[in-house]
Amino acid sequence: MIRLERIIDALPAGFPALRDEAYAEGYRMLDTLADEWTSGATRFDRPGEALYAAYVGDRLAGIGGLTQEPAITDALRMRRFFVALAYRRRRVGRALVTALLGDARRHGRAVTCNAAGGSESFWEALGFAPDRRDGRTHLLSR
Repeated sequence: MIRLERIIDALPAGFPALRDEAYAEGYRMLDTLADEWTSGATRFDRPGEALYAAYVGDRLAGIGGLTQEPAITDALRMRRFFVALAYRRRRVGRALVTALLGDARRHGRAVTCNAAGGSESFWEALGFAPDRRDGRTHLLSR
């Protein structure tokens, strides 16, 4: 069973291990998340923003957030999205995206993402269309 928690005050327990796994795969987005969280530069606390942790049992299985999209007025952008290898293709990513998109869809906001190589089909299965510009790879229209 997948349990989602909104992150508000502190990065979740288990985050260092998830960050290490991302780093070992060549991804630095969780290093950026930790740095921006610590500095206060990005806390996912502006209108429409959110950061969620996904747990399977007691293990942190994934993390992902939404921030305001600087290139499109009133749009949001998927940020710092990562699912541990052991939990890929087990609906953890889909659960995170569904939670994050809930508010965006209710308010008719477009959402962008910069899909990591190999994850394009995941985002496209969730309704995102290829749209390569302004640092993004995909767009989910309003």
